[in-house]
Amino acid sequence: MALKPTIYKFKIALTDLNRNYYDTLSLTVAQHPSETIERMMARMLAFCINAEGSLLFTKGLSTAEEPDLWAHTADGRIGLWIDVGEPAPEHIKKATRIAQTVKVYSFNSKSNVWWTQEQAKFAVLTATLFRFDWPQIQTLAKLAQRTMDISVTIIGESAFVAAESGECEVSWVTLQA
Repeated sequence: MALKPTIYKFKIALTDLNRNYYDTLSLTVAQHPSETIERMMARMLAFCINAEGSLLFTKGLSTAEEPDLWAHTADGRIGLWIDVGEPAPEHIKKATRIAQTVKVYSFNSKSNVWWTQEQAKFAVLTATLFRFDWPQIQTLAKLAQRTMDISVTIIGESAFVAAESGECEVSWVTLQA
């Protein structure tokens, strides 16, 4: 019997001072059985950073041809493609052919090695790549509960997250703009 995903429900008071975007988000996030809590929380944070009316979670890990998040344009094309993790350059190259904007958020302890090895291949692609601070993602993951009311405030390259169980800051660096 196949393992089922773990469901997390987030009610997020979002304040994005970079974009003057303010919203209350109700997100249901399925954590794939093979997905770490850190990756799931990084996906949630990437959603907040890019929040817009048409942004959606995809089937993610269970469907290799889809990103983790995407937004479609009014005419059905893919306007925004977001991958979380350390994807192969070939995967992102394919994404740049079908999406108007492509973003990658890497997050784990091997992110530096991945970037060092793949940087030249990404340099020729029209994709924006970011790296979350790994220890801060681990701290964010420790706040995770199955049902959460949280506040996320984004300013510069940092997100301040406040939850009932604590608070933390997650910063990121732009690897390629």
